[in-house]
Amino acid sequence: MSALSRLQLKAEQVLASDSAHVPSPCVSVCVVHPTLGLCEGCLRNIEEIGAWGQMPSAQQRQVWQRIQVRCAERLSGT
Repeated sequence: MSALSRLQLKAEQVLASDSAHVPSPCVSVCVVHPTLGLCEGCLRNIEEIGAWGQMPSAQQRQVWQRIQVRCAERLSGT
């Protein structure tokens, strides 16, 4: 299973959970793509990464939703 597929699976699990704690998407591959502006490991942009610790859980879940969309786009090649 590719790293991208694992991230997509994790997004599905997080979004299906009703836990008050929302885990960070960070996978310790902290390299921001120079043109896309997304971390190669977690597919968050720099603003999402920087604000993560101060976000309420509802907003963190929104980030996970965006990650899920970004994963699907990359996996489909769009």
